[in-house]
Amino acid sequence: MKYITILVPHEAVLASVDDPRCMFEGVNDMLEAAGKKRAFKVQLVGLSKEVKLHKGSFTVHTDLLLHEVKKTDLVFIPALSGNMQRALELNKDFIPWIVEQYKKGAEIASLCIGAFLLASTGLLDGRQCSTHWNSANEFRAMFPTVDLVDDRIITEEKGLYTSGGANSYWNLLLYLVEKYTDRATAILASKFYAVEIDRKSQSPFIMFNGQKGHEDEGVRKAQEFIEQNVAEKISVHDLASQFAIGRRSFEKRFKKATNNTPVEYIQRVKIEAAKRELETSRKTIAEVMYEVGYYDTKAFRTVFKKITGLSPVDYRNKYNKQVLSIA
Repeated sequence: MKYITILVPHEAVLASVDDPRCMFEGVNDMLEAAGKKRAFKVQLVGLSKEVKLHKGSFTVHTDLLLHEVKKTDLVFIPALSGNMQRALELNKDFIPWIVEQYKKGAEIASLCIGAFLLASTGLLDGRQCSTHWNSANEFRAMFPTVDLVDDRIITEEKGLYTSGGANSYWNLLLYLVEKYTDRATAILASKFYAVEIDRKSQSPFIMFNGQKGHEDEGVRKAQEFIEQNVAEKISVHDLASQFAIGRRSFEKRFKKATNNTPVEYIQRVKIEAAKRELETSRKTIAEVMYEVGYYDTKAFRTVFKKITGLSPVDYRNKYNKQVLSIA
C-alpha cells in the first residue's frame, strides 16, 4: 500500500486539498469494487489539527500533524492563495520537512501555484517546473534558478512533479494514479471524474500579458510600441533603431526584462490579438491574419499553433460561441 500525504498549508486553495483526496480514495473504491485491495492510505497533514481556509469560511481537520508522519510515499503540495510572500512565510515550517521526506525517498507533487512552496525548498533549482500561466512572471522573479515551462501541464524530474494552472492538476492526479496502479485504472478514473487523459499542454488557456514589472524604460517603451502597432510588420532592427539602442544590447536587455526575445514578444502580442478576434468575431482566418500583420498563411498557422497548441481554425471552433451556434 502506498502512503499519500496531502499537506494542508495556511492559505491553501480548498479544492486542491480535497481533489487529490477524492481522486485517490475514489481509486481505492474502484479497486475494492473490482475485488482488489485498496492501493492507497490517504492522510491530510498540517501544522495544526485544524486549518482555516478562505478567510475562515472553511475548516479542514487534519489526520496527522507534520511530526506524526511515520511513512509517506507521495506528498501533495496544494495550490496557495493570496500574496505569495505572505503565504510562504506562513508555511515555512513545511520546507525542511518536505526536503527531509524527499531525501528519504518520497516523491513530491505540487498542484498549480503550490509550485511556489515546492520551489522554496530548493529542490527545483536547475530543474523544470510548471505552474499557473498567470503566475509565471512572479514565479520567475522569485525563483530565477528554476526552469519554468509555461505551457506544460505536467513536469516530472527525479521524483518531483508539478502541474499547470487551476484544474489542469487533475491530469497530474491521473498521471500519478497510472504510475502507482496501472493504465486501466487511470482510464477508469478519467471516465469517472470526466477528465481528459493524457492532456499535456495548457497553451490554449494562456492569455499573454507582457512582463512589465521591470525597470528598463527603453524596453518598456518598445513593448508599448509593439502592443500599439499589432497590424504592422515590426523588425528587431527597427525597434532598436527607434529607441536608439544597439541591436545586440537591445536584444539582451529585452530578454532579461521580459523573459522573451523581441521576436517572441512580437509573435505573442500578435497571436494574443488574433485569439481575441477568433473568439469574438465572425471574421475569416485570413482577415484576422492580415489584421495582426501576417501575410503568409503558413507562417501564421505555424506560429499560432506553436503558441496555442491549436490551429487557428481549431481555436476558433473551440472558443467562438457564434461559430458554435451556426454549426
